[in-house]
Amino acid sequence: MNKISIIIPVLNEEEFIGDLLSHIATVSVTLNIEDIVVVDGGSTDKTKEIVATFKDVKLLNSDKGRAKQMNTGAKNSNGSILYFLHADALPPKNFDALILKEVSRGNSAGCFRMQFDSNHWWLRLASWLTQFNWRPCRGGDQSQFITRALFDEVGGFDENFIIYEDNILINELYKRNEFVVINKKIKTSARQYKKVGIWKLQYYFWSIYVQRWFGASADDIYAYYKNNVR
Repeated sequence: MNKISIIIPVLNEEEFIGDLLSHIATVSVTLNIEDIVVVDGGSTDKTKEIVATFKDVKLLNSDKGRAKQMNTGAKNSNGSILYFLHADALPPKNFDALILKEVSRGNSAGCFRMQFDSNHWWLRLASWLTQFNWRPCRGGDQSQFITRALFDEVGGFDENFIIYEDNILINELYKRNEFVVINKKIKTSARQYKKVGIWKLQYYFWSIYVQRWFGASADDIYAYYKNNVR
């Protein structure tokens, strides 16, 4: 029987992680979940203290970097299906059953469509577009499920990428025609758009996408992100 390992990379997520872990318990069935693994990249706030209050959640420490953290979580989990989830995103009700249903149909990887917690018209449009199985509409905020067998086959997340690691994996899956979009909404925070500015951040994200399309390296992309977004 397939079961799901939920893997959540965190770094100073005290504002969100408790709500997410509580939410998971209310919208999923325990029997479908093999384990929940939170991988901390060096938090200096109360993130780890909050996680420690959830007795059925495994807390691991890792070097900083989401790719490293998620690979660490995968190695230290036991489910036949891996579900990578950001700390500021709330998956839909019965997300576990929906994932298991897709895998039973032969779909080895995919995500949910997305809804930002913002009423800004552009973010509402961007959210609406995520229902379509188009490569440019993908991103880590939509969460990512993948069978362990396929994850191992593609080599996991590329740890050379400090950012854009989700997209690198997604690119590999699209090349193999191994991707499906579940037509239920995961609600994710628009905090970075609010912090940087919607149009600025969207421009930077598009620029990174185009740079990578033309062969930019992991170091090039990170330097651009560090100079403009961080």
